[in-house]
Amino acid sequence: MPPPSSPPHSKVVIPEALRLQLDDFRRHLWRAKIMEAVAAGFIGLLVSFLLVYVLDRFWQTPGWARLGILLAGISLFTVFAPYWLHRWVWKQRREAQLARLIAKRYPGLGDRLLGVIELQNQEGNADTFSPRLREAAMEAVAAETGRRKLEEALPGRFHRRWTLVALALAGLSSAAFVLTPRAGYNAMQRWIMPLSDTQRYTFARLENPPVYQAVPFGEAFEVRLKLSKDSEQRPAEASGRYGLQAEVAAALKGDTYRFTFPGQQDPGTIVFRIGDLQHSLRVDPVQRPGVEHATATVTPPAYLKIPEKTVDLKSGGIPAVEGSKIRIDLTSNRPLAGGGFGPTRTQVIETPQEGVPGHVPAEGQLAISGLVASTPVLDVGAVPFEIPFTWKDQLGLVGETGFKVRVDALKDAAPSCYLQGIDRQKVMLPEETVDFEVLAEDDFGVRLAGIEWSGQLSRPTDEPPAKGEIKLTDGGPERNRVSTAASFSPAAFGITPQKITLRGFSADYFPERGRAYSEPVVIYVLTRDEHAQMLKTKFDRVLTEFEDLARREQDLLDENQRLERLDGGELQQEENAKRLEAQEAAEAESNRRMQELTERMESLMKDAARNGDIAKETLRKMAESLKPMQELSQQDLPKVQENLGDSREPSNTPEKSQQDVAKAVEEQKKAVEKMREAIARANDANRQFEAGTFANRLKKAASEENGIVTTLVGIFERILGKKHSVLDPSDQRRLGEVGGQQANTASDIRWLQEDLGNYFTRTKAEAFKQILDEMRESEIDNGLAKVRNLLAANQSYLATESAKDWADKLSGWAKKLEDEKNKDGSGGGAGEGGQPDPEDEDFEFMLRVMKLIQQEQDIRAQTRALEQLRRSGGEESTDPETP
Repeated sequence: MPPPSSPPHSKVVIPEALRLQLDDFRRHLWRAKIMEAVAAGFIGLLVSFLLVYVLDRFWQTPGWARLGILLAGISLFTVFAPYWLHRWVWKQRREAQLARLIAKRYPGLGDRLLGVIELQNQEGNADTFSPRLREAAMEAVAAETGRRKLEEALPGRFHRRWTLVALALAGLSSAAFVLTPRAGYNAMQRWIMPLSDTQRYTFARLENPPVYQAVPFGEAFEVRLKLSKDSEQRPAEASGRYGLQAEVAAALKGDTYRFTFPGQQDPGTIVFRIGDLQHSLRVDPVQRPGVEHATATVTPPAYLKIPEKTVDLKSGGIPAVEGSKIRIDLTSNRPLAGGGFGPTRTQVIETPQEGVPGHVPAEGQLAISGLVASTPVLDVGAVPFEIPFTWKDQLGLVGETGFKVRVDALKDAAPSCYLQGIDRQKVMLPEETVDFEVLAEDDFGVRLAGIEWSGQLSRPTDEPPAKGEIKLTDGGPERNRVSTAASFSPAAFGITPQKITLRGFSADYFPERGRAYSEPVVIYVLTRDEHAQMLKTKFDRVLTEFEDLARREQDLLDENQRLERLDGGELQQEENAKRLEAQEAAEAESNRRMQELTERMESLMKDAARNGDIAKETLRKMAESLKPMQELSQQDLPKVQENLGDSREPSNTPEKSQQDVAKAVEEQKKAVEKMREAIARANDANRQFEAGTFANRLKKAASEENGIVTTLVGIFERILGKKHSVLDPSDQRRLGEVGGQQANTASDIRWLQEDLGNYFTRTKAEAFKQILDEMRESEIDNGLAKVRNLLAANQSYLATESAKDWADKLSGWAKKLEDEKNKDGSGGGAGEGGQPDPEDEDFEFMLRVMKLIQQEQDIRAQTRALEQLRRSGGEESTDPETP
């Protein structure tokens, strides 16, 4: 028998009404929790944004804080919302899960719902589980559930509240954007990009506020903060605090706050508070930038031919010639950012020199290159000026004030020239040479130096006066002082006896400027006759002074003899000691005067030997008088002075003092006697000299008359037969000069006759008396006056004939005197028995040697002068700028 079949399986489904209720409950749950998750996410975002916005109103929220706030706000979306949805949506999708959630609000109903849901899922046969019973149970639970509001079983429904909160926060955020759009937009940027360098927005805003400032070390300093034009707040006052120091307040003036802080030595930070703005400024006290070195590059005007040079401005000033260009370079101790100069302090001249500016630019900027600041090229005008400088380093510090550079504008002064080593007046023979030095100076370079001369004839002649010049040396652009030796020899330059005006000259590089001349030196180039007459005059002066000195020495001898009569004890008394002291001082003065006279006599002897026309006998007698004068100055008078000095020694005994005075008197007697002998010999020489000058004076007068003749003959063709009033002015002048010379000659002849009479009275020399008588008998005075009258009437032919006659007579008288002088001196050189006198031979030999030496010296000096002339002639054409 087959086994009995098993009962069929049965599955009961929950009622449709209950299922719909659970589905509706699920929808309400999911909607509420999704809304809560979304609202929570928006709340987190909005809260984090508003937190950043609010915090930024009070301080500079750091990036790490903003990053934390942003992460916290986003976490509600990224962490909380998924968790929330997983819990309330994903885990609440089955009926059993819903029944358990309902059981939290309605425990009994929830348990029954959970039982019904479990019955729905049970499987079995009809015998085991009665379908009908299960259906009845489900219907009963469904009926009970229908009587309940399952929405009340929803857990914690906050979606409306959270939505309102989210909307409120959204409103606040919108208000922040609407009311403070810049602040809102700035907060949005800083919230979204927390690690960016976006600065927080403040209602009080500064225009380019500094974050670092270097200030002067130890000096009060100022900080300026300027509100920007778009600042929404403009607080009337702001404050700043340096470290822990007292707060400094500043009021708003215009758009700027000016804070003044005391001097600082240590670095620090200043925190400023301006409304909602807080700004920090790092302060570093440093020394002001200074100038370590200042130089000026000077470019002189082109005409000076001086190269550009660099001058150290240690003294703060620099000289520069007008027309120069300068550039000033300042070397700082720190790199510079900028600088300027001016305004300059200067004067403007009304009429500046052509080509030279009267002033310089008032101000300008310095060219910066690292540590060096340079001015542009400045023109140096006609007046000095002063340039103040300012500079700023790369830290923003201004250099110390008061740095100035003074530019001394110098005029290119004319050169100067001096003749050194030569007297302002000099007398010489043509063959003599005078050596001297030409010194030329100029502030900006001597171009050349030389000498020039011009003559003035002392007697009428057809020869032109001397005129010439020599360029001695070239200078150079940088030679401010030129010294060169010069030699002037009338004979070497072909200059006949006349008055010469000698001048040195120099020239510089200034365009079209003439020469500068030295003070003139007047040189009288004499004939031998004139030279002899001059020597005679000097000899007279020396002889007169010598005689006066001899009388003075005799007086001193008388006083010394009075002292000699005192005994030794009396000599040592104070009164007599003073008399001895006075005698010693007087003797020292006599010795000095004797030395001076000896030197003058030696010079006179030398010049007389050079003349050549002075008689040998005269020279011999001059030498005989010179020898004792030399002995007096070198030996005799010094011994007297020495003995007088010894007599006053404090250590002397009375006997020693008396002996010294006696020695002094003895030596002085010898000296006085030697003076008398020297004066006697000098008088003999003077008489010889005087006799010789008469012939020379007559020859000079004859020469002047011949000069008148020569002058008149040279202009005969222009003046003969014409009235004086119609003559050419130059011929009128020549006739006037000739007439003046005739008057001078007539005057000289009158003096000559008087001197001849006096000489005869002293010497009784018949030859001189004879010449004097002949001159008087010839009525030469009237004859010379007649020649002058003829010249005044322009009867030049008659004047010429008459002048020639008188010249012949004067020459004849001169020859007679010379013959007489030679006759008197012809036997003076023989000793006894007609044998030559050894002393005369020695003197004559010495005289020849002296003349040879002088001639050799003259030749050598003339050679130097000729060499100068040759060089000048060879180089003169190479100097086109010579005026």
